[in-house]
Amino acid sequence: MAPPEPDCDVYVVGTVFQDIVFTGLDGAPVTGAESWARGMACSPGGVASTATALARLGLRTALRAAFGDDAYGDRCWADLESEGVDLSRSRRPPGWHSPVTVSLAYDGERTLVTHGHDAPAEDHRPAPPRSRACVTGLSPGQDTSWIRSAAGHGSLVLADAGWDPTGRWTLADLDGLDHCHAFVPNAAEALRWTRTDSPRAAARALAEVVPVAVVTTGAHGAVACDARTGTEATAPAVTVDALDPTGAGDVFLAGFVFATLADWPLADRLAFANLCAALSVAGFGGAHAAPGWPDLVRWHGALDDPGLLRRYGFLTAPATSAPPASPRRAVPTIGFRGAGPTPAGRR
Repeated sequence: MAPPEPDCDVYVVGTVFQDIVFTGLDGAPVTGAESWARGMACSPGGVASTATALARLGLRTALRAAFGDDAYGDRCWADLESEGVDLSRSRRPPGWHSPVTVSLAYDGERTLVTHGHDAPAEDHRPAPPRSRACVTGLSPGQDTSWIRSAAGHGSLVLADAGWDPTGRWTLADLDGLDHCHAFVPNAAEALRWTRTDSPRAAARALAEVVPVAVVTTGAHGAVACDARTGTEATAPAVTVDALDPTGAGDVFLAGFVFATLADWPLADRLAFANLCAALSVAGFGGAHAAPGWPDLVRWHGALDDPGLLRRYGFLTAPATSAPPASPRRAVPTIGFRGAGPTPAGRR
């Protein structure tokens, strides 16, 4: 008997933030001085960046997250709905305010200041839908029973992990890691999790724990190891005029998920994820700047570098030219009336 058709392509679980991004700063803020930014935008952040990027790549995406019972929550909900993300498993806890992150972008990097509280516990946690893949973040002490359930039903689980608040940096503390298909930390985190001294060494160490280990290295690209085949790959970053790096790692993860489900070679998966991340930093906000297929085709069509044309030749193959056009994009602001999606009512 054939397995049942999945309810969605990718199921995303995590925290949605309201990101407020300031760009065009000449440097880090100075104590006691006022800094003026040349650009500013508001965008859903956190896992909203990954969910939006997946939807724009044509994958049927469902998100489970708590949204604030406030105007920020209204806007994030409406933005994600306008991108075609299924929010039927998300919730709006009464009286809970949205986590908010202010991102200050300068010198190709960013500094984040965040305020928020844990969402109230759920009375009933929805069972994960049948999906081809799941995406989440791992942290010590969290409940990951749903990961075991999803993996048991055949979903490929791909996860990252943020900064360890305990300071222990012990992989055994990441419950659910043993059910992951791929683990995708950044280099600073990976070196701490593995006690190694280079991204490549960290990827090799992580590949002893998960089938596929990917370490992102920002402007230097990414490195990966596939323990199942013994394959290792590196991919340099794609050079763009960077405006805002906020959410680039979340968009990288979405690109890697798409390429994984397409069953591309490891090197192509890294290259595609790097490209998605690079195009996202050329715009405001990780979610609003996430590229869709029209953006990828436009970038490829403008190439005149023979090396990049060869490296990204797989984008012209029939298997990669069929995804549907991107959904309507949300407007990167909160204040304008009559522009962008209509905020959703309380749900």
